[in-house]
Amino acid sequence: MRRPQRSYSTPDGPGSHPAPVRGNLPAELNRFVGRDDELAELGRLLEESRLVTVAGVAGAGKTRCVTRVAALLEKRYCHGVWVAELSAVHDPGLLEHALVDALGLTDHTSRPPRTTLVEHLAARQLLLVIDGFEQMTEVVAELVRELLRRAPGLHVLAAGRRPLRVDGELTFPLAPMTGPDAVELFAERARSVQPGFRLTDGNRAAVRELCRRLDGIPLALELAAGRLRALSVEQILHRLDDRFRLLTGGSRGAPARHQTLRTAIGWSHELCAPQQRLLWARLSVFAGQFDLEAVEYICSGPDLPADSVLDVLDELLAQSVVVREDSAAGCRYRLLDTVREYGAEWLTATGDTDRLRRRHRDWFLGLATWCELDWFSPRQSEVAARIDSELPNLRRAMECSMESPDEVHLAQYLAGTLWFYWVGCGRLAEGRHWLDHVLEEESPYDASRLKALWVLGYVAVLQGDAVGAVSALQECREEAEQAGDTSAVAYAVHRMGCLALVTDDMVRAEELLREALVRYREAGELNSNVLMGQVELAMAVAFLGDLEGAVAICEEVREICEDHGERWALAYALYVLAYAALQRGETRLARRMLTECLGIGRTFHDLLGTVLTLELLALVTAVDGDAAEAAVLQGAAGRIWPSVGLPLFGSAYYAQPRAQCEERARRELGEETYEARRRAGERLSLDAAVSRALSGGPHGRPGPAGSGMLPVQGTTRRPAASRTTGRGGPELG
Repeated sequence: MRRPQRSYSTPDGPGSHPAPVRGNLPAELNRFVGRDDELAELGRLLEESRLVTVAGVAGAGKTRCVTRVAALLEKRYCHGVWVAELSAVHDPGLLEHALVDALGLTDHTSRPPRTTLVEHLAARQLLLVIDGFEQMTEVVAELVRELLRRAPGLHVLAAGRRPLRVDGELTFPLAPMTGPDAVELFAERARSVQPGFRLTDGNRAAVRELCRRLDGIPLALELAAGRLRALSVEQILHRLDDRFRLLTGGSRGAPARHQTLRTAIGWSHELCAPQQRLLWARLSVFAGQFDLEAVEYICSGPDLPADSVLDVLDELLAQSVVVREDSAAGCRYRLLDTVREYGAEWLTATGDTDRLRRRHRDWFLGLATWCELDWFSPRQSEVAARIDSELPNLRRAMECSMESPDEVHLAQYLAGTLWFYWVGCGRLAEGRHWLDHVLEEESPYDASRLKALWVLGYVAVLQGDAVGAVSALQECREEAEQAGDTSAVAYAVHRMGCLALVTDDMVRAEELLREALVRYREAGELNSNVLMGQVELAMAVAFLGDLEGAVAICEEVREICEDHGERWALAYALYVLAYAALQRGETRLARRMLTECLGIGRTFHDLLGTVLTLELLALVTAVDGDAAEAAVLQGAAGRIWPSVGLPLFGSAYYAQPRAQCEERARRELGEETYEARRRAGERLSLDAAVSRALSGGPHGRPGPAGSGMLPVQGTTRRPAASRTTGRGGPELG
């Protein structure tokens, strides 16, 4: 899917006016040609109906047409235009997750993603472009029907090979291009291959004949233009005549337009050299984007040596069979859907599909393993971008492993290994989906199943699902103890301690977290999970009143993070250090730390860390003497919490800074002004709120340093444990 320009947002409160969002329309890489009448008609239909579907044969230009009209009409929709490309989504259970992702939303709760969609769209006026839904038309139709009913400001522009058949839908059949437009498109694309190409009296008739023979189908025209590197227009016509006779569509009952498209793609296929055809077929095993290294491993063999793959791939790029896409993860490639389907048929014909799927699965198992290790390094942001890009392939790898009872453990391993992505990059809901799914199948309690169990427990804790967390974590611990898996026991104990922390059982939390850290040390574990265990212990210790002990633990975490380039766990350590600094009245120090927290949270799309930071920063701002801005930040945080879970986990300890801030701000501003400023904060999107907090307020000027805090709940209590080591665990004699 196309990745949106992320803007975290949650449902609007009563009377709020959300800030406009930019949407995620892709930029056009070459000039849009023709279709003036079609674009005008689509604009008129979108005024008449809230659901318009552009239907037509594959290759007719549906995707390009709908994105073009969406760009032209963008100003009609105050909350933007958003594109959801669903071609890589084959599991109906992931449809709603895909739309949540396309809209740039992040929801850490255990709520169904459909609830997130409905609440987000209910008060917005936007255009949602849905493309590539043919593999699950009925499921998409049902979801679109509900969203349109529940969100009166929503308009949907769909592109597919058939209508959705939803009440109120207007269908616009997209015909092949007319003669003049087809000729112009061919000439335009020909100039990208041969800059000196021009329509002349000498070639105009041949171009017109070529366009006619290809029925004006844009994909066929573009493929034909790509052949001008090696052939003249007349030579293309001659070879095309041969291909029509050779590739006259599959079944006799298939519509002629399908046969025409198959002819166009088949003709391009026949013009490829044998190794190019072989690579084309093998590339069909990928979902979404892929990179050169993956191609070299998965697609190479005795008949296609790895050191020749780059040259063969380059030829497929030149012929427009493969598309290059530059992303945050670097240079990537993609097959157009119809081209992939054609290649998949050839791969099936060779009898090599199962072997290629296993190689694909094995590559992405290795990739996930490497990324998990590399998460604990200076390359965390690169790892996050890489997994973002590879998510469709990782999904396909899990699906492949679930097809055989003997390979379910591989799916469990993969779902568990991606813990850092589910938790650290705002993908809790999808992570929960996969973890539940892979654990449904019976399998031995090996390391893979145990890992999936503790990761499921971790995700459930953060979603606020205490029952689900206890069930998974107890099962993990019991089976791990029987199996002698000391590492899995440590992770289960750790996450039980985390659950105790967010449910206000601080004594139990401290006990379990210290036990987990001892177990980690005995097992030789040191990674982001271990550091988070230390941070969580420090938070429990701070809540119990030992600020000095909490600071000592987090300072060591900060040192380890700096040594290893770890940023995600560092943000949480800084949060605890800022909390302690605030208790000491050191608001300048607290603000600096919280500002760094916000920057890290934005990098990884970590919504939980961000909203916790905003809550504490609001109190810092109030203590600094700017009660009005503190109320704005409280309003912004209040708007975010519904997408995270129970506000402040329902914890009296975590809620203390909010209560202190609200009391100060209400007292200084008065009830009416406080509520007005808080409502102003509720109208801010997350991006706007974070940008405002990072700049120090609406004018970029932090308030004066202040001092003095209300006493923290539990400041007279002491932690139960005695001396601690730097890692936060009890000292061993």
